Amino acid sequence: MKIANKFFGSILLISGTTIGAGMLGLPVLTSFSGFFPSIIVFVVFWIYTLTTAFLLLEANLTFEGNVNLITMSEKTLGFLGKSFTWVFYLLLLYSLSAAYMAGSAPLFAEAIKFLTGYELQSWARPLPLLVFFGVFVYLGAKPADYVNRMLMTGLVVSYLVLAFFLPKNVDFNLLKHFDFPAIAIAFPIVLTSFGYHVVIPTLTTYMRHDVKRMKLAIIIGSAIPLLIYVFWEFMVLGIVKLDGSNGLVNMYYQGESSTSSLVNTLAGVGGRKWIATASNYFSFFAIVTSFIGITLSLTDFISDGFKLKKNKKGRLLACIITFLPPVIFLYGYQSVFLNALQYAGIFVAILLGIMPALMVWKLKSKIKFYNTFWGKTILICVILGGVIIIGFGIAEKMGYLNSLIKGY
Repeated sequence: MKIANKFFGSILLISGTTIGAGMLGLPVLTSFSGFFPSIIVFVVFWIYTLTTAFLLLEANLTFEGNVNLITMSEKTLGFLGKSFTWVFYLLLLYSLSAAYMAGSAPLFAEAIKFLTGYELQSWARPLPLLVFFGVFVYLGAKPADYVNRMLMTGLVVSYLVLAFFLPKNVDFNLLKHFDFPAIAIAFPIVLTSFGYHVVIPTLTTYMRHDVKRMKLAIIIGSAIPLLIYVFWEFMVLGIVKLDGSNGLVNMYYQGESSTSSLVNTLAGVGGRKWIATASNYFSFFAIVTSFIGITLSLTDFISDGFKLKKNKKGRLLACIITFLPPVIFLYGYQSVFLNALQYAGIFVAILLGIMPALMVWKLKSKIKFYNTFWGKTILICVILGGVIIIGFGIAEKMGYLNSLIKGY
């Protein structure tokens, strides 16, 4: 019973970690290409990230005890691999943590004003996410699992409300827009939207190295977000127009996050206030579930990297190192939401695409399948795929892909 309970919790933690900032930013960045190109790319990236997740799991299972990416990379790729893991892991998870705090700010501000009538100062708005939910990260995987279940229930309920009522307002003519080359600008954020890998070492320990259940949890846990993303794209791209002051193109150029303009636009559909409430709840639960998974993984990574004990003092120190840098980053760089996600795509490609393949390559003598022709081919394809995504991410940030969306 306990194993089945942990299995269910692991599925929800994977789904919760996946659904978050990417969920809220995807429609804005994929709007240029249209609905059908987006779905094709979603499926391709889901297969790619599922493959890399299995690679990371395979590498993790070859080591005894509770090890995270630092120990894994050090023992397989040496000092250089360990250094790369430190740098890109911290860049990835710190930028995501800052993005979630930034994205939660308007939601907490509205909630507190509704409940108390007090308008929270702008500088304090990102902090409630950290204060209210950081404690569960400090307490560890089991408490985080249980609070995540409650939050995932809220996510599913609010999503079902939107999924039941909003499709009635979908304009199928909007879904006919098709510009496949323009999807290239969304590659980094699509990859980030399936970046649940950081929680795998934590769940491997939590599931007591049950390989079959872990693999099944990864498949189911990642497939749930895929289905939700597809329907979310259907609703948003079928309701919100490309052009106009409230259009998706304008949101992109203004750097707007989906927690503000997009949610407000959806909330205005049909003039129903409860749709606005459901939209805000959905945004809130999407951010918080991902925030818990990301920061829980980061504390375990830091504990492994600094060899901190799993006692109260060690856990507290790990949490301080986890939460302090993103808070500093957030206040030093306000336009963090979509920008952080764009850079995060490059970090994901390196850390959760290329690195697991390189680790398994080094361990292929212990993992027999990857010592075969087909196994080596998969590893090479994963590495090349990561390099291509990095190239698109750099090109997008340097403005080289602007010609793809010049006409919008």
